[in-house]
Amino acid sequence: MITISAIRHVPLSEDAALSFGQTLEIRLRTRAGEPLEVSLFYGDRVSMTDPIPVTQVKMKRIGCDGVSDIYGTCVHSPYTRFCYYFRICEKEGSGDPLVIYYSEHGFDPEPTTDRTQFFQYPYLRREDLPGAPVWGKDTLLYHIFPDSFADQKAGISDRSFEVTGEDGQTSRAKHGGTLRGVTENLPYIRDLGMNCIYLNPIFRSASCHKYDTIDYFAIDPCLGTKEDLVDLVKKAHELGIRVILDGVFNHSGSGFAPFLDVLEKGEASDNTSWFYHLSFPVKFEDPPNYEAFAYVKEMPKLNTSDPKVRDYCCEVGRYWIREAGIDGWRLDVANEVDHDFWRAFRKAVREEREDALLIAEIWEDATCWLQGDQFDSSMNYQFADICRDFFAKGSITAGAFDQRINRMYFRYSESTAAVQMNFLDTHDVPRFLEYCSGDQKKMAVAAAFLLLFPGIPSVFYGDELGVRGGTEETYRQIMPWKEEKGALYKVYRDLARLRQQHEILRRGNFRSIWTDERFLQMSRDLEQRSGVYGFFRTWNGQKVLILINTEKERFTLHYPEGVTAALLYGPSGEQLVGGSFSVIEID
Repeated sequence: MITISAIRHVPLSEDAALSFGQTLEIRLRTRAGEPLEVSLFYGDRVSMTDPIPVTQVKMKRIGCDGVSDIYGTCVHSPYTRFCYYFRICEKEGSGDPLVIYYSEHGFDPEPTTDRTQFFQYPYLRREDLPGAPVWGKDTLLYHIFPDSFADQKAGISDRSFEVTGEDGQTSRAKHGGTLRGVTENLPYIRDLGMNCIYLNPIFRSASCHKYDTIDYFAIDPCLGTKEDLVDLVKKAHELGIRVILDGVFNHSGSGFAPFLDVLEKGEASDNTSWFYHLSFPVKFEDPPNYEAFAYVKEMPKLNTSDPKVRDYCCEVGRYWIREAGIDGWRLDVANEVDHDFWRAFRKAVREEREDALLIAEIWEDATCWLQGDQFDSSMNYQFADICRDFFAKGSITAGAFDQRINRMYFRYSESTAAVQMNFLDTHDVPRFLEYCSGDQKKMAVAAAFLLLFPGIPSVFYGDELGVRGGTEETYRQIMPWKEEKGALYKVYRDLARLRQQHEILRRGNFRSIWTDERFLQMSRDLEQRSGVYGFFRTWNGQKVLILINTEKERFTLHYPEGVTAALLYGPSGEQLVGGSFSVIEID
């Protein structure tokens, strides 16, 4: 049986994406569980021969999200103009198997010979290649909330204070962390195995969180000076650590000079076009009568479609690359800013530094922001949600976890998925260990998945030392420098180093063992164990099997040949039997 209504392919999307050179990732979705054979037929859409010659490629089942089976293949095209269709066939059983052909024309019992009715990839333009810098796939990110991290080597004073500038604007610190404190602890970050720092906002602001910017061209005096940032970046680079800053261009702070001018002069201000949906007279009260981030009057929304605002913000993006040598930007509330602004910002930043990394704060599906013209990566909150349910709460089985991970991973092309910013927690959500009720073994197993899965793994400061917290007050608490580096720290350090040592763990794609027929028996064995999960990383002909056991019981699994190595995380004593490769146990 073939359920035609379940078959889906969208040209010029994650279903047909340019990967590198003239290599295309092609996917087709069918109804989950239907035993099918799927082939791709492709040819030169401007061939001098009619009908055009086509090449057949058998597609493999690469994923299942519980609704759809996902078939895929990579084609290194000899043509710059590419057209294609699919053949879908029932696997042989009783009687003659049903065969259908799927093209732009629709579904047919015979293949169309009219090339204009094929699916089209009009031209394989080099400009459409994924734009993420090469170093993105090699990144292990250490996420720091500056006010809470450090103001000295392995320490923080934990003191609140204020600094008032000559203009009367006041900046505030809650715990006293500084940029010099980050610099002093670069060796700690390097020894943990991290090679990139993401700093929450550091520009002059009224609050300790610094998301209400007063001056985008000045470092907040509570955190330090421009010279401190330059020194931090310089010394980080000397240790092989990159630095990414947080840019807040959706909104400013209420102390931002153009907004102060609007408050003072009203409609007579020359800066009314800087802000979104102003009403006059402007009322600085709760709730405000102007557009603001989440109705917070201290965060008026910027009108990023205004040329003056756009030019100002783009110059900020250039300035800190030029002046401090930063390596990229994480951009706040990216989904509330117009797309043309992000296109302009990307162009400006890339003119200053062609390999700058741009990460968007988007909590949902970020497909329309990840088309190569705006961002390289987005914050993958869905990753954290899925891990929370499986590893921390145990509210879903390994099978359900697999379906949700497949749905998440295959919503983007594999080139894009390879640089998504994955994490267990951030400055905006409770600590993952809080969801684990303090069980560090659960946290460790989740950390293993984070560090072995494709994407950019991001570790929020202190997770490796067992920081908990369910409220903003507690999950942004000070770095516990006096805590002993225990087993959890060792898990993060060892796996980060392992990832750095093996390219396959940084570049390899993802496949669940449920998609590989050679591992059918192992899959059936795992189905009996709702807390054991298995997947592959594959790269350049190599294949690593990764098994993660969330259960307390030990187990034995038999596997066939066909993988290069195995990584096993769980209670010591599990056994892998069979095959021709070495076993690396992580306990």
